[in-house]
This record gives sequence, structure tokens and C-alpha cells, in this order.
Amino acid sequence: MQHFASDNYAPVHPEVMAAIAAANDGAAVSYGDDPVSARLQDRATEVFGERARIFPVLNGTGANVVSLMASAPRWGAVIASDVAHIHTDENGAPERVGSLKVLAVPSVAGRIGPDAVDRYAGDIGNVQRAQPAVLSLTQVTELGTVYSVADLKLLADTAHASGLRVHVDGSRLANAAAALGVGLREITADVGVDVVSLGAAKNGGMLGEAVVVLTDDDAVGSGDPAGLTGAVPYLRKATMQLASKTRFVSAQLLALLGEPGMPTSGTSSSGTVAAADGAPLWLRNAAHSNSMAARLRYGIEAAGLLEPGAGVRVTYPTEANVVFATLPRAAADRAREHARFYDWAPGESADRVEVRWMCAWDTTASDVDDFVRAIAAAL
Repeated sequence: MQHFASDNYAPVHPEVMAAIAAANDGAAVSYGDDPVSARLQDRATEVFGERARIFPVLNGTGANVVSLMASAPRWGAVIASDVAHIHTDENGAPERVGSLKVLAVPSVAGRIGPDAVDRYAGDIGNVQRAQPAVLSLTQVTELGTVYSVADLKLLADTAHASGLRVHVDGSRLANAAAALGVGLREITADVGVDVVSLGAAKNGGMLGEAVVVLTDDDAVGSGDPAGLTGAVPYLRKATMQLASKTRFVSAQLLALLGEPGMPTSGTSSSGTVAAADGAPLWLRNAAHSNSMAARLRYGIEAAGLLEPGAGVRVTYPTEANVVFATLPRAAADRAREHARFYDWAPGESADRVEVRWMCAWDTTASDVDDFVRAIAAAL
């Protein structure tokens, strides 16, 4: 089935499947006390820094809930953008399960700035208000845009100055790193992020993500002297995110991040990070899906579909592995006969619709080119 609906549609990458099969060799201690999970921890310190601790979980919503619960007291609140998944697409899980109020702030092309913190900093100490405790950023954003390294550093510094933690919903963190030409550490630990929900399923995994703790001081208001690292294991179990056969989740993450001792990223001849030979799978997959989205964006333009009256208008910058655009509803429905994709929002008028075209690690150049032709025919 050809699709541009979601990177969740993609199959498991063969290298990930092989890693799962390799982990299925005899008995192993359950609940993460196994050799595969131990190697994953070793690899996490190489990729994210010596202070990093990685905790495999079952899904991205669980990773977000565990991360936020560890970072805030029960009376705490989370500052996030108005399009953040934790606000719009997780059925209120942080609020229902985590008992944390989400404070949504307006975004620009999916991104928020330091004023998001300033907006609520005055509520700190006011018993009438939910207490801001965490700033949550999505990288890549829900609208396909990417926070720069400098922007992340400024946001983290602003949050920390007000006593807030910084969480990154990194379901597509790999795509952001590939787009920026940096490693995973450069957009997390090095800019002051405290905890990351690390995605895998959207980048070639089968199921399972991870909570990666990057700092180890006391969790804000949690009452846990062991800090985030001490809190996450208990919260992971209490929220039903601890897999008994953790080794099979760890094996997927290890396949993507690479075995201990491997390069943590790829380096091109110019010295920049790239999906070169020997690059870990996370980077190869992400760089490929990003390049397919760029090809799709270019193909639409080259076919003249963005010309006035041609029918297509790209609505957000194409910075990672997704293209957002508006076109006539009837044309969108005809194009959907060729490949699946989702409507995102109403268009500029009743007869138009905004759609999302998502590329994945398995998207091919011919898939993209055929789809561009299908869009042109539909118009």
C-alpha cells in the first residue's frame, strides 16, 4: 500500500527486526535486567552524555506521561504549544493519568518562544493557580518545523531561570537532528534539556519508545531525593509502561542508536553530521525520510502546482519529513485514490482542505514522483 499518511504506517526496518530476533536467544532476566538492556544503557551514555539514563517504555504517550510526572509535583502544570500532542492528540493523558494541568500557548508554525514561560511565570507561588513546573517542547513540531540549537538553548535557559524543567517530546527527534546536521546530544543534553521522550516506532521501530533522563538533581516538588532517575522506574511501573520482556524493546532502540563503541552520528567529508556510511540507523532512516519530503516539496513546485491558479499552496516550511498544503477537497479525494493521506484542517475556503503528506524511512523516490503525478492529475 502506498501511503503519505503517517510514518507510523511504515514497516519495521530489517535491521531492527534482526535485532529483535537476535534478542530472542534463550532465557534472559525480565523487567530490564538483561544484557541487551545493559548494552542499551552503555550506548545511551555515549549518545546523550555520561549522565544519561535510558528507560524503555511501551509507547510515546507513555513516555510523555512518565517524563512529565517525574518532572512535576501533583499540583504542577506543563507549558506547551497549542498544537502539542500532549495537549491535542493524547486524549488528555498527562491530565487524566498524570494529574498535570497543560497550559497551552499560541505557537507560530508549531514553535513557541521564551514568552511562553514569561506568560505563566507570574503564577509561581499563587495557590489559586496550577503551578508551572515543566516546559514541554516537541521536536520536530507537530507542523513539521524544527527548533534550532540556539532556540532550544534560549528556551531551556529561560525555563530553568524560573525553576522549570525542560521536557522534549522527541517522537521525531531523529528527523530534527538530521535536519539540523547535529547529533542527538547537541539538541538535548548540551542545550539543557532535562528529560526526553525518545521516539523509535516512527523511525523504523516496531513498538516501544524510551524516557531518557539527562539530569539527576531533585525532581521539582516530587519529594523524591533520588531525582528524576530515581522517580522514573516507579512511575514507569505504576503507569503500566514497564514491559516484562524489556529486552525486545531495548533491542529495537539499540538497533537504532547503534551498539556501544559505534560512532554516535555520521560525519561527511566536510566535517558536518550526515547520513554517511557507518552512520547509526536512526540517522540513516531520518535523513532519508527528510530527503523524500524535500523531494516531494520540490516535485510539487517543479510540476507548476504552486503557480497561481494551479491549486496547491504549501502552508508551512518543509524542514523535516512532512509537507503541509492546501488544495481543493475534490482533488484531495481523487489523489487519495492513489495513496492514503490525512486531512489536517479546513482550508482557506469551504471547498479547500489542508492536508498532511508524511514521508517515512521506506518512502522511495519513485513513490514520491508517482504521487506528484497523481496530485497533478487530480487537480
